[in-house]
Amino acid sequence: MQTFEKTITVSNEDLDQLNHVNNVRYVQWVQDMAEAHWLQNTTKTILDKYFWVLVSHHIDYKNQAVLGDVLKLKTYVSKSEGLFSFRQVEIYNTFNDKLIVASETKWCLISAASKRPTRITPEIIALFE
Repeated sequence: MQTFEKTITVSNEDLDQLNHVNNVRYVQWVQDMAEAHWLQNTTKTILDKYFWVLVSHHIDYKNQAVLGDVLKLKTYVSKSEGLFSFRQVEIYNTFNDKLIVASETKWCLISAASKRPTRITPEIIALFE
């Protein structure tokens, strides 16, 4: 299983009225990580033929993050079969290694030509093994 990681620092724009990271921001980071991992691993040929749509999203909020916290975002594809791919995103506080957020998203592969769901090719599966 191939992982992708990124480190970010919590800024004022990430905070809600309680002065911790807004739940909506976590959802955005989950989506951003999926996109960054996909773009890092794929080819122009694949990008021209396919795109992903989000089918479902589950997120568990384990701890809070506040202004100045440095967070490690980690993602990997846990399973791909048929039309669907399942992606995990975990967010950790780098200071104490506490898990802040755990997320699983279900994505459907879409053919760019037909705009319809399509089976995930072995070539795409291999990109994330």
